[in-house]
Amino acid sequence: MTTNAPRPEVLRYTAFSATPDGGNPAGVVLDATGLDDGAMLAVAAELGYSESAFLTAPPEGLGGREGRAYRIRYFSPKAEVPFCGHATVAAAVALAERIGPGELVFATRAGTVPVEVAEEGGTVRATLTSVEPHVEGIDGADLAEALAALDWPAADLDPAFPPRIAFAGARHLVLAAATRARLADLAYDFARLEALMHRLDLITVQLVWRESATVFHVRDPFPVGGVVEDPATGAAAAAFGAYARELGLVPEDAVLTLYQGEDLGRPGELTVTLRAGDPRIRVGGAGARIG
Repeated sequence: MTTNAPRPEVLRYTAFSATPDGGNPAGVVLDATGLDDGAMLAVAAELGYSESAFLTAPPEGLGGREGRAYRIRYFSPKAEVPFCGHATVAAAVALAERIGPGELVFATRAGTVPVEVAEEGGTVRATLTSVEPHVEGIDGADLAEALAALDWPAADLDPAFPPRIAFAGARHLVLAAATRARLADLAYDFARLEALMHRLDLITVQLVWRESATVFHVRDPFPVGGVVEDPATGAAAAAFGAYARELGLVPEDAVLTLYQGEDLGRPGELTVTLRAGDPRIRVGGAGARIG
């Protein structure tokens, strides 16, 4: 961005909450035309949210209705990330308030992500459909290093949920706590976990505790983004949905509820929908403008 270019309008929205004081805040720039990578990173760093979304004209061949298709990029305060669920929801809610609810299509670095936006009783909700996911194992030494960085004894893991790396637009290490108390007690070595995550190309560590067959509580350390913890993480929720289905922990057709942000004082709720015969994961939630 040139020095005499006007400053873009930066909106602030929260995702996965119907009220501004819950969920995960994101910056949204609906017209990032003229912003280069450095300018987008500077906006994200100034805001200090875990991610901000920057929209420009769609690439040729993206599809979608005219005026409802965009290229979207995501920046944390430290770096660009390939996909961010909560900033996608935030951007979709911001667009819906201007052009109305309905279908949107976003071109992300990870692939094409359709989003359906609807208004229900005065609350705007957005549901994204992920790119095709996959799940892979983790080396024993890498797992040991992750647990050491978290200061989690291996005995505190839930043996029904084996550690895996899951992808649905970004890579996340899934670790399941045996108790809610273990999940609540999060005080980790920031630099040590960040180094491991860079080496394994991880965006967050998805820490989960199962309350019931379809209800989970989750937390997401995000040191690679310069943030201790992400309050509500749509990309990790999509990755977890793929993980849970592939390991047979939930049915092929299922609707999961993930609660996140309670331990940070920013409660949020993410809905993860799995459909038999469709490998993609749907992640939805409410959104609200901040300020």
